[in-house]
Amino acid sequence: MTQHSRNTPQFYLTAPSPCPYLAGQEERKVFTHLVGERATELNDLLTHGGFRRSQSIAYRPACENCRACVSVRVVTEAFQPTRSMRRIRDLNNDLIGEMRVATPTSEQYSVFRSYLDSRHRDGGMADMTVLDYAMMVEDSHVETRLVEYRRRGPDSTFNGRGTGDLLAVALTDVLSDGLSMVYSFFEANEAARSLGTFMILDHIARARRMGLPYVYLGYWVEGSRKMHYKSRFLPQERLTAEGWVRTKE
Repeated sequence: MTQHSRNTPQFYLTAPSPCPYLAGQEERKVFTHLVGERATELNDLLTHGGFRRSQSIAYRPACENCRACVSVRVVTEAFQPTRSMRRIRDLNNDLIGEMRVATPTSEQYSVFRSYLDSRHRDGGMADMTVLDYAMMVEDSHVETRLVEYRRRGPDSTFNGRGTGDLLAVALTDVLSDGLSMVYSFFEANEAARSLGTFMILDHIARARRMGLPYVYLGYWVEGSRKMHYKSRFLPQERLTAEGWVRTKE
């Protein structure tokens, strides 16, 4: 039997299944395992090619009759928030985000459970247990961080940490050229804060401070209400057959 090196990726194709974004369509994915000494390098390379990470798997759509899923990344230096984004940023001025080692906690899971029960009760992640959540966070062979968002405290200006309840969390990969937002969630009863938008704004500012040119947002799907929000972060680059192309609209 031929033995493949853990450093040599092998690609596989899933069976067709209903598309979660466009009614009447079927999706297939090509995927590989992100393991071994070159996992970080491979994750960088595949992200540049339109792949996304889920635990130790990198995947991208490989649908036979549809090319609607388009990888998008925000250009951090050129990004200018809209008026509504500035309002959201100001609304959440009492929060502070702390980037930390990707270690799961029961407090995070409580927020995660609140988010799923409110937003994705019928989704594929609805039955995830605390152990499933821990695996989602810990099963990574690349440079992964958690950004926790809490209310500011008296010492936040000095130590950069919030002291209040945990309101939102982003699971984020640190790439050679950007931050890749793998998954984010927030307390359901804080929906009025538009925390999803706020976390993207914070990641753009964070990447800029780190000297990273991009924030990767995953797939934008024209015609999908679930994915429409990603098109508002401009300018951005979208991956086409000719490579990454900048768009301002």
